[in-house]
Amino acid sequence: MKKAGLYFVVAALVVMLSGMAFAGQTYDTVKSKGYVTAGVNGELFGFGKPDEKGVWRGLDVDTGRAVAVAVFGDANKIKFIPLTAVQRFTALQAGEIDVLCRNATQTLGRDTELGLDFVHVNYYDGQGFLVPKKLKVKTARELDGATVCVLPGTTTELNVADYFRTNKMKMKPVVIENTAELAKAFFSGRCDVLTSDASQLAGTRAVAPKPDDYVILPDIISKEPLAPAVRHGDDKWRDIVNYAVMAMIEAEELDITSKNVDQMLKSANPNVKRFLGVSPGNGKALGLDEKWAYNIIKQVGNYGEVFERNVGANTPLKIQRGLNALWNNGGIMYTPPFK
Repeated sequence: MKKAGLYFVVAALVVMLSGMAFAGQTYDTVKSKGYVTAGVNGELFGFGKPDEKGVWRGLDVDTGRAVAVAVFGDANKIKFIPLTAVQRFTALQAGEIDVLCRNATQTLGRDTELGLDFVHVNYYDGQGFLVPKKLKVKTARELDGATVCVLPGTTTELNVADYFRTNKMKMKPVVIENTAELAKAFFSGRCDVLTSDASQLAGTRAVAPKPDDYVILPDIISKEPLAPAVRHGDDKWRDIVNYAVMAMIEAEELDITSKNVDQMLKSANPNVKRFLGVSPGNGKALGLDEKWAYNIIKQVGNYGEVFERNVGANTPLKIQRGLNALWNNGGIMYTPPFK
């Protein structure tokens, strides 16, 4: 707890001393060095983790690639920096990364106290609980007196304390900063339950020694809108990152995929023509090439493709779209018009 508090103080000082120095400069800096530097998890299967060949994979990783494509027209013009939950915001404020794509929850406090700007949500989540099946626990209300593994410097830490207090239950926290070490502690039996965003729990369970020995309880105790973040005050860079994220969502709504995007260039639909840059204007407004959105979909895919490839029903995570489905298909994914 003391360590997490120290990081928070450091982050606040960085905001005051260096935040203004970066305002308005990120795009020029990125173009000058020739690549985007993205802070990612590094240890979370399905969201941000290198595969066995060292290739970065995950929904947040693909979000970062979309930003690189928007700027350079090339998904490979990006460098991924693995960060812990405690390190992530300080790294962004210190200019060590250009964008944070690391399953970070947007909150009022982070918006106002840390000098951050969150862009469009790329995954709607909620906090849950992972327990061994052998405990035969059916609901979080049965966890009174449990030993709970939790990451410091996260909304998770506060949420679980509030939940147990509200329900007049006691818990014994086991706080470990490193995600992999925390999971190891849970799987070794050091704690009864692991709490985190439900998506993270699915990713953790997927790489367990015996995934079927664990169950995610049905209880969701919080709202966790996960979104990329940039430094406050740099409007041009925020616009680019924001619309790179939304381009994947808009493409899915327009039925544009990585496989049919070339064919869709011939569409008579004015919305499609504007989106793909056949009718110019959007690129100029963002200071990008008119084919920026076309390039994102061609190289990375639309949001549905990214979701299914990394965390969907046919992956080890087996996550259903739920809230992350489009607004016209039972979810809440929705973007403003691209015009």
